[in-house]
Amino acid sequence: MTARSARNVETQKKKARRAIPRPKTTRILGNTAGARKRLKKAAGLARGKAKA
Repeated sequence: MTARSARNVETQKKKARRAIPRPKTTRILGNTAGARKRLKKAAGLARGKAKA
């Protein structure tokens, strides 16, 4: 279990403030069977929307 001391909380806050803001990912990533299946479904849905 991770430590949640006052000092550790401060460190996490500092790190969060320094982090570069990046946009959230729009689709899942990965090369596992489950991820590939979900990507395939997402691609199919996107193709359907593009056609309509």
